[in-house]
Amino acid sequence: MFKKIVEQLLDESLLERKDLFLIDFDILPDNTITIVIDGDKGVLVEDCMYVSRAIEHNIDREEHDFSLEVSSAGASASLTIYRQFVKNIGRVLQVKTNDNDYEAELVDATDDEIKLKWKQREPKKIGKGKITVLKEINILYKDIKEAKVKIKF
Repeated sequence: MFKKIVEQLLDESLLERKDLFLIDFDILPDNTITIVIDGDKGVLVEDCMYVSRAIEHNIDREEHDFSLEVSSAGASASLTIYRQFVKNIGRVLQVKTNDNDYEAELVDATDDEIKLKWKQREPKKIGKGKITVLKEINILYKDIKEAKVKIKF
């Protein structure tokens, strides 16, 4: 019952703010609510406060004892859903699959897969030396073990 109330309030808050989306939601046995959100243009502290207030201000504390934590996915968090990939098109990702690891630019994200592009040095087909070639690969979401944005300093 309590979880349903929280889910409904969370859904309503995200319906009002279409730029925000849910990454993770959990309620522990001690009624600790943890919510992780992301946004098409990132997440500000104010966005976390908005979601927190939408839930906290609509649950009777006399009836339910709970704690609530709303946070953003963070720069080092793995990308897990389609909208996170879309918002990171043009950035360099580190992607691990069962077969290979890639460090490449994310150039597209569809409902089913992502497309990565990178430059690689390869031996010339004729003669000595190497040439730079442009490589591309499409990877299905189901084949991705982990994908993270490579952070540059």
